[in-house]
Amino acid sequence: MDLSYRLETVARAVSPGRRVADVGTDHAYIPIYLVEEGIIREAIASDINPGPLERAAQNIRAHGLEERIRVRLGSGLEPIEPEEADCVVIAGMGGDLMRRILLQGQVFFEKGTEFVLQPQSEWFKVRKLLHDQGYRIDREWMIREDGHDYVVIRALPGEETYPREESYLYGEVLIREKNRVLIDYLERHYMKKDGLLKDLEKRNRTSLDKRIRELRRDRDMIGSLLEEMRLS
Repeated sequence: MDLSYRLETVARAVSPGRRVADVGTDHAYIPIYLVEEGIIREAIASDINPGPLERAAQNIRAHGLEERIRVRLGSGLEPIEPEEADCVVIAGMGGDLMRRILLQGQVFFEKGTEFVLQPQSEWFKVRKLLHDQGYRIDREWMIREDGHDYVVIRALPGEETYPREESYLYGEVLIREKNRVLIDYLERHYMKKDGLLKDLEKRNRTSLDKRIRELRRDRDMIGSLLEEMRLS
């Protein structure tokens, strides 16, 4: 099973030997890859929509893995019992939807489940939720594929102190590791905010003061973070 760079990064984030539940599995590419590569022995592939789940079942049958990958129809974590999986994979969803799914599956946090998460947006909401649930981000990857930036998070039980807003916005692990993709991402966003700020300052309108202050704050935060990552 050949995966895109994004999906392979998600799959490789799973700790070997786990029993995986892939939520929103779509074509079941990740569980098929994990089983065929010998990373795990069994998995559950679930989806809320019958169409994608049937495609997943067809792919599983085509690879002869019906005995090792089960399919489940249902919303979020509802069709999965906590004792059936010790790793939950959720990839390709918006951060807010992912957050809601995780909150509805509170028992998985209580059980100490490993989470491998790839939010498409609002990364800070996912990082904040994990922290609030008493989880630490064990590893985090940031990659760029086809002009898009993606983060992949592996989280495990354990307290972690996040002393600053940047930890949620950009990922403390990525900052500490001086992730090259994150640096490029921040450089682009610094230039974008700086250009917009200069444009608004030229207009000299009182009604824009609040927006100008927000932009200046965000630009300066990114600038300080870039300096930290380059010099430390």
